[in-house]
Amino acid sequence: MITSSSNTRMKYIIQLNKKARTRRQERVFVVEGIKMCLEAPREQIQEMYVSESFLADHCNQERLQGFAYEIVSDGVFSKISDTMTPQGILCLVRMPQYRLEDLLGEDSGRCRTGSFPGKADSYGQEAGQNAPHLLILENIQDPGNLGTMMRAGEGAGVTGVIMDGTTVDIFNPKTIRSTMGSLFRVPFYVADNLSETIGVLKESGVLLYAACLDGAQLYDKPDYTLPCGFMIGNEANGLRAETAALADIRIRIPMQGKVESLNAAVASALLMYEASRQRR
Repeated sequence: MITSSSNTRMKYIIQLNKKARTRRQERVFVVEGIKMCLEAPREQIQEMYVSESFLADHCNQERLQGFAYEIVSDGVFSKISDTMTPQGILCLVRMPQYRLEDLLGEDSGRCRTGSFPGKADSYGQEAGQNAPHLLILENIQDPGNLGTMMRAGEGAGVTGVIMDGTTVDIFNPKTIRSTMGSLFRVPFYVADNLSETIGVLKESGVLLYAACLDGAQLYDKPDYTLPCGFMIGNEANGLRAETAALADIRIRIPMQGKVESLNAAVASALLMYEASRQRR
């Protein structure tokens, strides 16, 4: 049993939790909680640690059959945990790597030719369901928002999430918890240059919709059965004017009362689920 927070591995975990730079350099991140640890791809789990009180529960022992883990004293586990009430289990997971092509879905080849089918042509009813359906984020700063967007995106059937370098680290512990496991299943791509990436998407036949307060069309009017991507900007300022100008269509969500806009995660969920509704 590890009983000192001065242990080299314990110091390493604390650094991974606190510093995005360390996570990027090591290509490793920390996952906490029994649900998240059991959902992590087993081949990507590098190390697992459990507290002595966690292991005292025989049900937990049964759930961890087949896993290799080290035991940590309760006091030390509270030091390495990023939560106020630790569940008593965490693991170090190797970061997945995706290419932009991975986010375009199984029919991305057709999309790139500029002849991606809609739901009404010879490819049949499933064509719209298989079309790329992307969420494109610029300068999202709240870890909870980003995690919620990933989770909602999985529920709505997105083929991937694209974010720029100024968006909060997707491996931030708070983001990871907010995804509720979607991080392991939704492909994502961090663009070095968002404008260039948007250009590649447009060349691939993806129609881009910018969510703006001054959008010309209501969000439920366009046809989202074709390859599409929803562009969402910073919580306080929205998309930069230069980024919004790259969109094919600017859309808006109608507001009643005195509300000017919705939370970024809520707005993105509405858009993604409208696309999902149309594709059903």
